[in-house]
Amino acid sequence: MRMFAAIGIVLFVPIAQCAAQESIPTPLSPRVPEFVSNSPLASESAGEGETPRSPFEEHIETDRDAFTPAMTTSPLRRWIIESSYSFIDNRGVPETNSFPELLLRYGLTKRLELRLGWNYEVGAGGSVVSGESGEALEGVDTPRLSREQRLLYGLKASLTEQESWLPASIFILQGYTPTGGEATATQLVAAYGFGWRLPNRWRFDSALRFATDSDNGKRFEAWSPSTVLRMPLGERFQVHAEYFGLFS
Repeated sequence: MRMFAAIGIVLFVPIAQCAAQESIPTPLSPRVPEFVSNSPLASESAGEGETPRSPFEEHIETDRDAFTPAMTTSPLRRWIIESSYSFIDNRGVPETNSFPELLLRYGLTKRLELRLGWNYEVGAGGSVVSGESGEALEGVDTPRLSREQRLLYGLKASLTEQESWLPASIFILQGYTPTGGEATATQLVAAYGFGWRLPNRWRFDSALRFATDSDNGKRFEAWSPSTVLRMPLGERFQVHAEYFGLFS
């Protein structure tokens, strides 16, 4: 009996050790059952350690937040609707109110967007705070109150994307046709813009606009250079400093 007991112990111990080694994975050779790795629960648990994406990561880059347009176009088959209100306290003449400064942008292709908008403006000075307001670009204050309504239509094309020192660039061609007020001439505006996204998420963009205009029946041209530095504050806010000029 002792011999059988000894043999039984000798046979039992190695089997128990092998079973224990197979059931407990070691750090050097981890084993994960196949039904666990292929299950949805396993894929969810595997992604728990990853940093969640911010809902503001793919934010809309509008044209209306500055005189200098954005260096992007609307995504393919996507609408971007922009609207705003501008108040200008003119010196020595009545103030200017501009609204709704409506701009609809639709992505025709990956690099081309369709643009349509409308604006109503009342005041004694030209509205130059936005390149999309539809007001005359000369920005000369007049002592009398005037009302202008203009329809905007045109195209915006993405020319290049940023690659190292190569900037992102765009071209805009659009017209402004009066739908009310004293002005009757259609205004043509062409703009070229370029800019870089900096490593600290700042953006430095510049643009040059050319426009045809008229005043008291006399037609002339106007050039408008501009540059802007956009600085994000967290995920929801952004401030910018901008320079632009109007030369006729």
